[in-house]
Amino acid sequence: MSRAEALSPARLRDAAPLFAALGDATRLGLLVSLCSSGPLSVTRLSAKFEVSRQALTKHLDVLAEAGLVRSSREGRERIWELEPKRLDDAHAYLERLSRQWDDALDRLKAFVER
Repeated sequence: MSRAEALSPARLRDAAPLFAALGDATRLGLLVSLCSSGPLSVTRLSAKFEVSRQALTKHLDVLAEAGLVRSSREGRERIWELEPKRLDDAHAYLERLSRQWDDALDRLKAFVER
């Protein structure tokens, strides 16, 4: 990811819902569960969380809008699974920020040592 691409308004608009979705403890827990257990129904997921199935569905919909999960129908249930590409995108953004922070610290160190 180039510096211009990473900082473009379009890329930032793409990243904002991703990080907003990751910023909720329940949604983060859902991702961890799907990552460790594989595809699960809301019924199976609700056994792991102390919120209603309706609330879990709303959280899963937010994750789906951010591209972090996808669902498919199996009979009367929706089966949810992790969409790893978006986690790769989040990792790339965080790596970019980390490099920028390291560069800023290096510049500060060089300035102080002069």
